[in-house]
This record gives sequence, structure tokens and C-alpha cells, in this order.
Amino acid sequence: MRTVAEGLWPWVIGPALVLPDTPLGWALPLLYFLLIFLGQGAIVYLAIRMPALEPSDLGESSKRSLVSVIIPARNEREDLARCLDDLRGQDWIRSGGALEILVVDGGSSDGTADMARSHPSQPTVIDEPPLPPGWVGKNWACHQGAQRARGDLLLFLDADVRLAPGAVRAAVAQQASTGADLLTLAARVVMEGFWERVVMPLYVQFVLLYFVAPRVNNDRSSRAMANGQFMFFSRAGYQRSGGHEGVRGAVLEDVRLAQEVKRRGGRLRIFWAPELISTRMYSDRAEMDEGILKNLHGTRFSLGRQVGLSLAIFVYFLSPFVVVALALLGLVSFLWFVFGLALIGVTALKQVAFQGAIRAPRAYGLLYPIGCAYYLGLFARSVRLGLKGGKVQWKGREYNMDA
Repeated sequence: MRTVAEGLWPWVIGPALVLPDTPLGWALPLLYFLLIFLGQGAIVYLAIRMPALEPSDLGESSKRSLVSVIIPARNEREDLARCLDDLRGQDWIRSGGALEILVVDGGSSDGTADMARSHPSQPTVIDEPPLPPGWVGKNWACHQGAQRARGDLLLFLDADVRLAPGAVRAAVAQQASTGADLLTLAARVVMEGFWERVVMPLYVQFVLLYFVAPRVNNDRSSRAMANGQFMFFSRAGYQRSGGHEGVRGAVLEDVRLAQEVKRRGGRLRIFWAPELISTRMYSDRAEMDEGILKNLHGTRFSLGRQVGLSLAIFVYFLSPFVVVALALLGLVSFLWFVFGLALIGVTALKQVAFQGAIRAPRAYGLLYPIGCAYYLGLFARSVRLGLKGGKVQWKGREYNMDA
């Protein structure tokens, strides 16, 4: 028995692909062009709509606030030293604000805790108790810090983050003016080396699109995300969300916390703050592979999600190359060739412009097909890992996955 597609192919689909002088022969390539063009345009639209943090003057009540900075650290001696230097230089302190720094050491073997104890910023160093079953290491460390913190404002900060002198002051002001239970800042990603410059700009785009990031600031929208590198809570908002204890087993704890804030009626705000906060997320290719795989996968494996996202990357970024190749082989009409070539040009221009917007070398935007192939490889690894019932690895620890 022939399938419907086999029956339609010689009479409808085949001519539509090969012959441009039929209604369907024009409609199909045009629809394809619009689909990809609008998909690429959606990324540009969301990037433009992403709000930037505007530092504002502090009121007297804000100046009297105590900000407790909680930094989970595991074998991050050099990064942590620079982060503590930045905290010591905050103009929030010079303007009369109070800053409490708590470093939670997760069993480091590189002298991280000793360095912190001798640092001029004089942080309180907490030796992380043994990791209980069911907890992710970072969540356990943040929970320990929150238990010891005295401030009404809690800033959870990654050790590899670099802060401009006005970062804390701007965050306090923005939290006060918006009444946010959770204020999170998107950092400028510092990229060094070939693979970071090819891969990380795509990562930023995927995050923008997957979470529809600007919608996060709409209190009526269920969209929620946060950047775990910089999460600024009011204490009341943190406790109301359930804190890190409520998301103890989540590898993507920042997203889960943001979801909990909104689910419980709290206010969530996210801002792009390249002048105030920056970070080099991964120190080398191996760490980047492990970190991005962890973020793509999480601990809740979904075959449908992974396959769907892989297809989306292929269709929106790589399929124009396939269309052009088929046209050159004479398997589809010249109109497909024109639209495919146009889409390659549009996507390349968008990539170059986006790279510049996030302060990355523009020329690497032309290499986006390599970056997309990299992600397809990671998704394939994720599927293989999920089907085998493997574990998510990060910073020397392993976590079981839930189907």
C-alpha cells in the first residue's frame, strides 16, 4: 500500500520543488524563506527588547541596607581572588552601604579557602558540610551561606564573575525601584580562543529565544529565568520562593528558582548589564563541553525536547545550505537556490551584528555553521546519555537524572 506522501509526490510535491512556474512551486520556497527569515528576526527582536540596567541614585533607606554576598566556591582560587577584589572596591561601601561577604568552600584542594581567609576583604569563610543525598553541590553551598547571612538583601554570586565598582549599588537601586523579589543580571560573556568565540554567541541567542527573555519582566507572563552568576534576592522573596532548599536537586537551579518566584506570586526582573558585570564562563574547551552539556540536559531528560531543539537548530541555521546544495544538483528549482542563498546571507549578517552587540569579535559570526554543528553533537551526546541512564557531571561531581 502506498503512503499519502508517495501518492502526492509525482503530482504535487515533486513539481512544487522542481518547477517554479506553478502556484505551489512559488508558494513552498516562499513559505520556507519566510519561516527561516522570521525565526532569525525573532532573535534580533528579542535582543532589541532586552532591557538594560540603568544605574540610579540611592535613597537614604537603601544606603542603610546590609547586602549579604554569598559565593559558592570549589577550586576557584584565582577567580575568587579577583571577585573579592572587585567586591572590596564597590562604591556601595564608599557611599555608606554595608556589605557582608560569605564564601562557602566546597572542599577545594587548591587553597581556595586559605586564600579567602587571608584576603583584605575579610570574608566569612564557611567550610561546606558533607553533601547530603539529593542535593546539588552549588545549591547546598548557597543554602549554607543563606543560613548564615544577616542581610535583608542576598546576592548569590559566582566566583568567576567580575564586577564594576557600581554593580552592587546599581542592583540595590534597581531592586528598590522595581520591588523585585529576585533581580538577576545578564553578564557580558568574555570569550577567549576559537571555540568560545564560535559557540558562546549562539548560546546567548538560544537562551534569549528559548526563554523569551524580555517576557520575564512581565508580571502577567509565566516566562521565568535567572542567571545564577548574579541573583539578587530580597530576603522575604528568597524565603517565599523556598530558597535553594526548595530546588536542592536541580542542576539548573537559577531557572527553577525564578520559576518558583513567579509561581508564588513574586516579582522577577532581568536586565542586560554589560558595563557592570562580566564573566568568562569556561576556562577551556573541556570545561565548556561539560558545562553546556549540563545546561542543555539538566537532570530531567526529555527525548522529545532534545530532538525538537536539534531539529530547530538544523532547520533555522543549517537547512539553507542543504537547499542550495540540492539546487546545484538540480533536485530543486532555481527559486529554492535564490531563497536558500539569501537566507545564508541574512543569517550571516545577523550573526556578525549579534557578535558585535555582545562585545565578541564580529568575524567569528561567519563561522556559525561550525557552532551549530557543535551543538548538534552535544544534543546527540545528551540523547545517548539520557537513553543509557547516565549521570550529569559538573565540577568533579555526578548527579543522577530523572526520566
